Amino acid sequence: MATLSLGCPLPLGSPWLPFPPIPALQPLPLGVTRFSQGGQRLAGRAEPLGLGHRCAVDHARHQWDAFLGIAMPVTCPPASLEPHTPRPRVPGTNVSPLWLQVTRMLWHGKPWRSMCKGLVLGTLLTSFMLLLYSYAVPPLQVSVTEIPVPFSCSSHLAQAPSPSNSSGSASGWSCRPKLNVMFMKTHKTASSTILNILFRFGEKHRLKFAFPNGRNDFYYPSFFERSQVQHYRPGVCFNIICNHMRFHYEEVRKLLPPDATFVTVLRDPAYLFESSFHYFGPVIPLTWKITGEDKLDEFLRDPQHYYDPNGFNAHYLQNLLFFDFGYDSSMDANSPLVEEHIREIDRRFHLVMLLEYFDESLVLLKDLLCWQLEDVLYFKLNARKGSTVSRLTPELYEQATAWNLIDAKLYRYFNATFWRKVEAYGRERMARDVAELQRENKKMTSICIDGGHAVDASAIQESSMQPWQPLGEKTILGYNLKKKISKKHQKLCRKMLTPEIQYLTDLGANLWITKLWSHVRDFLKW
Repeated sequence: MATLSLGCPLPLGSPWLPFPPIPALQPLPLGVTRFSQGGQRLAGRAEPLGLGHRCAVDHARHQWDAFLGIAMPVTCPPASLEPHTPRPRVPGTNVSPLWLQVTRMLWHGKPWRSMCKGLVLGTLLTSFMLLLYSYAVPPLQVSVTEIPVPFSCSSHLAQAPSPSNSSGSASGWSCRPKLNVMFMKTHKTASSTILNILFRFGEKHRLKFAFPNGRNDFYYPSFFERSQVQHYRPGVCFNIICNHMRFHYEEVRKLLPPDATFVTVLRDPAYLFESSFHYFGPVIPLTWKITGEDKLDEFLRDPQHYYDPNGFNAHYLQNLLFFDFGYDSSMDANSPLVEEHIREIDRRFHLVMLLEYFDESLVLLKDLLCWQLEDVLYFKLNARKGSTVSRLTPELYEQATAWNLIDAKLYRYFNATFWRKVEAYGRERMARDVAELQRENKKMTSICIDGGHAVDASAIQESSMQPWQPLGEKTILGYNLKKKISKKHQKLCRKMLTPEIQYLTDLGANLWITKLWSHVRDFLKW
């Protein structure tokens, strides 16, 4: 006797998965009898069911449910009726229909390859959607009770003897190293190199870092909030905050002791714009419609034609420094608010360094924080290879400066304050200390770096030394560590050459979103 398959999705555990066979010897209601007689049609031994028969089947099914005491509303389109053979069941068990389907696939010899492909694609799609969600939606913020922040997060060095620091003054008076630092990490300003310096100092002195939770930035371009910090609890304070963020002074201030030193770094806005345009271009949809071989030149011919301040990632295209500091980067450059915001930055930051005078900046940083020369040694990290560096013509330079006029005003202001600090430090003393820093850097290069220079990503031998690359291309250089390094310098060499993502992981930062995105990019060869 034939049975009926309704051919439509039903709830798991439904008695209609599959339709139970009708006992031949049990008396049945009239509708069920008509249904049983119509089985020949379903079995292919008669013509297809007409509309009247379909109605009879629906009626019979309802009566059969009532007969068994398990009536439940199920609606299927009439066209879904088809012949069906009862599915095998394990006697005495209540096996899920999903497992029955898998078992049937195995019995029919269906290959596992298609199932595995579906599983992999489904996992990748889910991961990609999670990444999009995490980058597009800022984390849920929960109001917390304010607790006064203690004066210092680190007491183990408070009782330590103060090392002599010749940069503290011309006479070489002793000073105590400052441990609490807020570094406002701006984009495309050699800030990754400064980050490495801070990582090494914090690790050396066992300081407490405020790391992002899940990513390598504080959910940029959203404004910074304390709840974005890994292991944050109300009242806890940290020694060092240094990852990318959109600056929010009041939120940052509540995480640091009152004696924290605020520092940042700027770059000539025209060159910063050029670097940002090429590095972030693949993730800025506004640049995708630009035609021609030199997209930068085409954009600067008529920026307003391409630019929309509300476009996705549009903040990378104009006054990026001003945006990073938490201000409106598309405001009128002649507004009095611009000058007011610049003076506000001056009041909040103890030192604003300049990329164009990087060594002088590090000497001032060393003096301000009362650190040792070894603490500010560096190798240039995240540098682009020469073939991808655009050479701005004088005309393009002027156009880029005019387009980023707010950043230009910001840079001119702090260029003046920078040289006032150099004058206060002493130009001869500055020249002497810069020469010493460069000499020690050159010495470390000969000790640590295989070949003495940076190499393309394809030539980097250790995966732990691979820097993060922009989407779609590998233009960031890295280094190979020498095979034979004296025991005295082994640890320092490796730390100085470790890229940001790997160093963050070594320090205990939770970067699951960044790592997941990295695996997706590797799989898709992006």
